[in-house]
Amino acid sequence: MIPRIGLGYDVHPFAGARALVLGGETIPYPRGLAGHSDADALCHAIADALLGALALGDLGAHFPDTDARWKNARSLELLAEVVAMVHDRGWRVGNVDATIVTEMPKLAPHVPAIRANLAEVLAIPLERVSVKATRPEKLGALGRNEGLAVQAIALVYPEESR
Repeated sequence: MIPRIGLGYDVHPFAGARALVLGGETIPYPRGLAGHSDADALCHAIADALLGALALGDLGAHFPDTDARWKNARSLELLAEVVAMVHDRGWRVGNVDATIVTEMPKLAPHVPAIRANLAEVLAIPLERVSVKATRPEKLGALGRNEGLAVQAIALVYPEESR
């Protein structure tokens, strides 16, 4: 078996009176993201990348927003469940690379903590978790700061014992 790559993408609008959570880290900002769970778009995109690498559908198929169990769920825990699915099928996470696209807030000060949270849940060394942020330079809905988007790619490889 050869390694596989998956691509994930998630986008959420900003909503008031809610914590902004990215990669399991609460970011100081007056608005959070709208969503059924905690709306952690970074965890969602990474989970979709892992699921896609193994052709297991998408996050919504496993944790539908019509199921009350997932209301306000911590997306870092949902990601942990996806990692368990990957492991249960005899695969391991090789690395993850993600880019957050948002006009505001500035995320650079939070990236080290976000990477550490993700590395722990993904069960991989920190140096295999890349998280970057970029601004859309005032273009489109993201540039008007209406929300944020995340793209992620993940490599998984088969366990050597299988």
